[in-house]
Amino acid sequence: MSLLVHAVPALRGLVDGGRRDATGLRVLVTGASGTFGRAIATELTDLGAHVVGLDVAPRADDPVDVVPCDLTDDEAVPEAVAEAVARLGGLDVLVNNAGIGGPAPAELAPSAEVRRQLDINLLGTWRVTAACADALVASRGRVVMLTSRMAVMQLPLAAAYGASKRAMVAYADALRLELAPFVDVTCVYPSSVRSPIHDSTARAGLSLEGMSRYEPLEGVVDAVLRGALARRPHRDLPTTPRGAVEIFLARHLPTVADRVVARTFAQRLASGALDGAELAAGPVGRRRERVGA
Repeated sequence: MSLLVHAVPALRGLVDGGRRDATGLRVLVTGASGTFGRAIATELTDLGAHVVGLDVAPRADDPVDVVPCDLTDDEAVPEAVAEAVARLGGLDVLVNNAGIGGPAPAELAPSAEVRRQLDINLLGTWRVTAACADALVASRGRVVMLTSRMAVMQLPLAAAYGASKRAMVAYADALRLELAPFVDVTCVYPSSVRSPIHDSTARAGLSLEGMSRYEPLEGVVDAVLRGALARRPHRDLPTTPRGAVEIFLARHLPTVADRVVARTFAQRLASGALDGAELAAGPVGRRRERVGA
């Protein structure tokens, strides 16, 4: 393990220790009523943090206080953030968790679905963070970004999600430079976790089954906690050893990473799993031409 950690820097975040006492920490979590948000908010609360959430559709059984907020609304976001920060009495950590997925082949013109993913995943994150910036500078706080393995290793037929998450990392990099040394910014890179975020893709016949290995939600939550609570701030945090290796390959050996994804996609096409999906008609048709089917 020690040799692998030395060779793959992203693995260091998986073995570095971090404090697990969040007593008194004031935390804002976006997408707080969703699968990831509820788990993150619950764990932070159990560790002693004071957590308030933002969500477009709060639930009666939310584990923390949630302020209703549409992250695509330029005027509503600053107002909701101000309300959340007032309830917290300041802000120490912002967890940018809110995000959506959906089918979006790169060869097709941008659709309303594409614009929605970019607006929520990238611009929603940007709106919330901008509204939180002064409070975070005042507290010498932290920002934790829930990005994705697809920010560095793209999967076919989901271009909008990957583009939004890669742009989110670029935004985080700029933010880190601009707010240094007052605010630390950490990007967390989950792979696939079973949650409703995949439902629209599955309905379109473009399920990730076979393209990506699912990981437990607990690993994602643990990585967020390391980003928020570790004594020494992290820049990038994978959520599994496999994810750390994938990030390393995508950044340092991109042609190898491309071949791995291309081979897996070719196998999925050959299996016929995408034959009935309208949005996959291009790749399916081109494969049939190649094999003479």
